Amino acid sequence: MKKPQLVWFKKDLRIEDHAPFAEAASRGPVIALFVYEDEIINAPDYAGRHHQFLNECLEELNDQLSRLGGYLLIQRGNLVQVLQQLHEQTGFEQIWSHEETGNAISYRRDIAVSAWCRENRIGWNEIPQTGVVRRLGNRDGWAGRWAQRMNAPIIPAPPNVTFYSKPESLHLLGTSAFSGIASDSASSIQQGGRKQALQLQRSFLTERGAGYRKEMSSPLTAEESCSRLSPYFTFGCLSIREAYQTARDYRAELYDRKKDGQKIAPGWFGSLKSYLGRLRWHCHFMQKLEDEPSIEFSNFSRVYDGLRENEWNEEWHQAWCEGQTGYPLIDAVMRCLNETGWINFRMRAMVMSFSSYHLWNHWREPSLHLARVFTDYEPGIHYSQAQMQSGVTGINTIRIYSPIKQAADQDPQGEFIKRWIPELEGVPIDLIAEPHKMTSMEQMMFGCDIGKQYPKPIVEHAIAYKSAQSRMFAARGTKAARIEAGQVQKKHGSRKRSSRAWR
Repeated sequence: MKKPQLVWFKKDLRIEDHAPFAEAASRGPVIALFVYEDEIINAPDYAGRHHQFLNECLEELNDQLSRLGGYLLIQRGNLVQVLQQLHEQTGFEQIWSHEETGNAISYRRDIAVSAWCRENRIGWNEIPQTGVVRRLGNRDGWAGRWAQRMNAPIIPAPPNVTFYSKPESLHLLGTSAFSGIASDSASSIQQGGRKQALQLQRSFLTERGAGYRKEMSSPLTAEESCSRLSPYFTFGCLSIREAYQTARDYRAELYDRKKDGQKIAPGWFGSLKSYLGRLRWHCHFMQKLEDEPSIEFSNFSRVYDGLRENEWNEEWHQAWCEGQTGYPLIDAVMRCLNETGWINFRMRAMVMSFSSYHLWNHWREPSLHLARVFTDYEPGIHYSQAQMQSGVTGINTIRIYSPIKQAADQDPQGEFIKRWIPELEGVPIDLIAEPHKMTSMEQMMFGCDIGKQYPKPIVEHAIAYKSAQSRMFAARGTKAARIEAGQVQKKHGSRKRSSRAWR
């Protein structure tokens, strides 16, 4: 009689293009397991919106397994302890899972699981699900390896699966009944699950995506023109390979239509090229954390240690978190994030830059706040980008965004600002980016008392900009900084032209 095979679901909540599930199903009766891990749930980068999205994904995954005649065993606790108890009761032969590039907690957890498997002589089969390469020597040839993985055949869900009978002594927790953390009070968080992912992918590739390349920068147009698939990649409802091949094949279809004389909207080809490139950059940034897990906590370039850490301003940080800095576009973006869990890349970069340069706060705490409000929080992308926008990687261009210029460029009519800052509803367009410049009479006329209804700027842009620029270039100009930049480039730098992945 074949021994049971344990499929450990983590952030890969699907059965399509799921090699561990397919491999386990071909070898013996399957036990499908998900564990709510207390250390992860209680971590400072975890929030109710993540939990809510996760539960929705799990409910749909359980439905998929039920249609195959099985179930999802959901447990809570320490992963190793759960495995020990489950092994005592089922005698499973092997563990099957995807590789994961997560935070430090999941990294330590995986080390503990590996030790437990060795001690108990149980095979643990970890299979890649992205373009991230374990134990990578250097970045030479990485893009080719990524392409090879992305073009490999998609693995269909097995049509017939034998499931191991659920152990009666194990309680099957229901996701809706799990009360370990409160759901998010925000009403506009994206809904989890593969059905939503496929629907969004379809609408992006057939309707919304034609203007993606030109419209991704403005918060007004990005909401519709971006794919909005990032949280589904984070939780693994849709694999990067599925997304890549679907977009690749659609682009080929459009080329064929064009050859046949059909009229194709001119924006499609450029937009699909940009989208496919960003799927590669998704893995490129995750690779950085895989290669150097310490970047979750420490600067890429250690010559910047101490640059900001001893000048923390908690009052300014809280104003930034709450959207009360006195800079309308910054505040609108932060309020939007708090309510919806998503904003486009340029706006993410801008608010992180503002915190690091204008407020001169070290990136670690602001990055944790953003981790909690981003529904699509992906550690590998997140900490790389937080450091990039703070200027401490040593190899990226120092970009200090002007919130006034960005408002003029990306929200010229003030629509986005007024949507999220109703206090400024009556302020005319020519003053919307800098309402503190209104005279007392204008404040009375337009119904906005600066300092009471809407805050004054907590820092002066020109002074903060000049100070940050001076300090950054002084640090970057040292011999030690140049030497370390070369080391960072050799280990982490792209072998192609830089791009963006923080969605």
